[in-house]
Amino acid sequence: MKKLLLLLFFTSFTFGQPYPDQFYSNKDEELMEKIEAMSNLQITPDGKSLKLSDNAVEGFVIFEPDSSEYPFNRGLPSWNGHVFNETSGFKVSMRFFKNTWSPWLTVGYWKKNVWGGNYGQTSYSGGEIEIDYVVLNSYHSKWQFRVEMKRNSTSTESPILNKLSFFVSDQVTTNNVNITSLVNDNPEEIFIPTQHYYQYSLDPGVGGNICSPTSVCMVLRSYNIEVEPLSFALDTYDPYWGIFGVWPRVVQHAAEYGLDGAVTRYRSWSEAREVLAAGGRVVMSVGYPLYPNGHLIMLAGFDAQGNPLSHDPAKSNGYGYKHNKTLLSQSWFNKGGIAYTFYHPDSISTFVMGEEQFTANDFYLGIYPNPFNPQTTIRFETKERAFTSITVYDVTGSEVEKIFNDVIEPGSYNFVWNASNHPSGVYIIQSISGNYRKSVKAVLVK
Repeated sequence: MKKLLLLLFFTSFTFGQPYPDQFYSNKDEELMEKIEAMSNLQITPDGKSLKLSDNAVEGFVIFEPDSSEYPFNRGLPSWNGHVFNETSGFKVSMRFFKNTWSPWLTVGYWKKNVWGGNYGQTSYSGGEIEIDYVVLNSYHSKWQFRVEMKRNSTSTESPILNKLSFFVSDQVTTNNVNITSLVNDNPEEIFIPTQHYYQYSLDPGVGGNICSPTSVCMVLRSYNIEVEPLSFALDTYDPYWGIFGVWPRVVQHAAEYGLDGAVTRYRSWSEAREVLAAGGRVVMSVGYPLYPNGHLIMLAGFDAQGNPLSHDPAKSNGYGYKHNKTLLSQSWFNKGGIAYTFYHPDSISTFVMGEEQFTANDFYLGIYPNPFNPQTTIRFETKERAFTSITVYDVTGSEVEKIFNDVIEPGSYNFVWNASNHPSGVYIIQSISGNYRKSVKAVLVK
């Protein structure tokens, strides 16, 4: 009977049952802990970033391989870092394992291409990097990142890198999208105000091609971050591909302004609404039928009837614009629900992306990654011996899972919460230790 059940399980995936979406991200100390090999690079004094060694003009780092819980055949890489000038930069490559490792494939760089014409390989017999999108011909479950850094001289400040993300999925999920259920998904009302930019008025020459950076500028303004939209768009331009909308490149540019971002997917309007409610921002990559040639727009929220609202840079009246819900659902979710997801670590409503410090120095609670899928690490630190409980609640206040409930000794602890059996949404992780109480939000995005 057991063999029969396993066979039926395997057969269900073979004949069209999609593997779930999964999001993997490493940032700051977690990323530094994954270094496998490194040459002419060093970890910054705060332990959160990588940069070139003081006497080096180029170097590289290879991170330990990552493995997914479920197989995938599509992937969305992204990264956060900082480049201080035009004569330095970093390049990100990936390789994939199936029986043997693929060659290293270039998935992007920032800022100027200081490698000149040596962009690197982008395809092999098992798949390719379609500009910014990992497309594999078969299912994989293992990958590896490599980052190269370069500058023209040691007097030039080194680039830094502090985050690598990879959102993996099964193309069958996109192929099987149910538009009717999406149209019937009516999230509660919410609205994100910002300054609207009409992309065509920014420049008569490139105005029609800068929807991606223009939408991200509206995200920045929603966090009250000053930005000059045309300069932002021009800096985002990728001279190798000749376009302004390379997904991880635009996410990286937002990191230069202090945002924590990644290229992600959404499979329902409610999932996107949960991120907005947690203080995040979503920029949707849409296509046919509204924009057959592709377009990006900022999700502004939802009206009282659950209709999505957008800040659309392609429309002069695009502030809080209400597209036809059916057409917008087709345009976004038939394209895979791909989006930029951003948080501002210093925003009061967006502490979920960071690790908020309690006012007392001897007590600490934080989580990472966040958003996450399907698991996140809960980091807890205390300088006191005390009875401690760490509990997960849903937004109604109902207990979801008890993570820890015992006397704890002074020190630092990591607890892994695997939420595979729970639906997407916002959860509250609360710790009570002695006289201290602390709660942080966690966003599960499947």
